[in-house]
Amino acid sequence: MAVEVYEPFRAGLPPLGKYWRSLWARRSFIAEYARSELREKHYDSVFGQVWLVLNPLLLSGVYFLLIVIIGGHSDKMRYGHLTACLFLFYFVSNTMTGGVKSITKGGKLILNTAFPRIMLPISATVVGIFRFLPTIFVFFIIRTVLGFPIGWAILWGIPVAMITAILALGLAVLISTINVYFRDIASFLPYFSRTWLYLSPILYEASALKHNLRQIEAFNPLFPLLNSWSRAVVHAEVPRASDMLISLAWALGIFIIGTYYFLTRERDFAVRV
Repeated sequence: MAVEVYEPFRAGLPPLGKYWRSLWARRSFIAEYARSELREKHYDSVFGQVWLVLNPLLLSGVYFLLIVIIGGHSDKMRYGHLTACLFLFYFVSNTMTGGVKSITKGGKLILNTAFPRIMLPISATVVGIFRFLPTIFVFFIIRTVLGFPIGWAILWGIPVAMITAILALGLAVLISTINVYFRDIASFLPYFSRTWLYLSPILYEASALKHNLRQIEAFNPLFPLLNSWSRAVVHAEVPRASDMLISLAWALGIFIIGTYYFLTRERDFAVRV
């Protein structure tokens, strides 16, 4: 019978080889835990999946209406950009929302079971992916109906989505750790997400940003990602190499920092949840 020995908390990394092997051995648990979260929120039902797509779709319609009223003109490509980028943004936002309380919500599991705690924010990311997939299907119906250009460059959306998943996972891991120590961050998160939406090229395309506002681009990890996503899946154009490299650097940087912070604090969670 395996015995788990708990020592007084001291910040530091666990034996990484053993830790990752233990995590990989529990991959089926991660999948089942994510399914249970989906069932809890009724996303496994037809109506749950319809609302999952309908919510950002209605938002895109409302935002587009405001753009038409304020700007005085309409453009189907602009609507396509708005819808596609909203879907991708909500993937990141929903993953953060699910990840922020993943540790505190799993308090009983943490206290009674020995397992790599990083499984919990990973499960939140898997839930975010499952929630994102139906929106991709709906968007491609929209782009077909509206007659958007078609080409092999659309396939660039796959690596863009993969980079976004790494970014979302890194944010979920990081924010779940912060929430253990500062519980108010969960209440602040919706305001942060809404502000982030307005500072990202969603209601407008990156090329339309005024020169004196270009500094936003340098400090927003979603800026090059959303620009690449729009170029690929809306305009069927190859994303700029610089945008792809910057996006990858942001995603890997946040993932590494978030994972390091999580692993060095993991043994402290049991006394704080």
